[in-house]
Amino acid sequence: MRPLALAALAAFALSAQAQGGPTDPQIAHIVVTANQIDIDAGKLAKSKSKNKEVDKFAQQMITDHGAVNKQAVALAKKLKVKPEDNDTSKSLMKGAHEETAKLKKLKGKEFDKEYVDHEVAYHQAVLDAIDKTLVPSAKNAELKGLIEKVRPAIQAHLDHAKHLQADLGK
Repeated sequence: MRPLALAALAAFALSAQAQGGPTDPQIAHIVVTANQIDIDAGKLAKSKSKNKEVDKFAQQMITDHGAVNKQAVALAKKLKVKPEDNDTSKSLMKGAHEETAKLKKLKGKEFDKEYVDHEVAYHQAVLDAIDKTLVPSAKNAELKGLIEKVRPAIQAHLDHAKHLQADLGK
């Protein structure tokens, strides 16, 4: 997923800039998709990992990203915005399916390392998309506000994942 997620988000950022940015319905779909991918990865990690810290991190991803999705869906309903599927969300899902298939084949420390490496790359890619595309392109102030509000949590997830990555590398 690392190369795919990064490539998808980078291609999205470039095409979005050329087209004036994604629409609010597209942004809403990307936000929900990105969160769901991390919820699903967290659930897989909880079912496969025997590492207490990895399990704790995975639960935090499920809880935090689930809460953001609830907020995003509620906001979309309030604004009467129907999240619109787009090339970026499709590419993110394709990469997630490939990463999940890869993770399902791994066990033990190999699984933990791959999962945490994925989380580092994924959260960095999401931060880049937030900063370079999603926030600058969002037209609706409440949608932009939600993305800005969750950015510190995404940064905290990245920092936590990097700490786990260092610990697993020892």
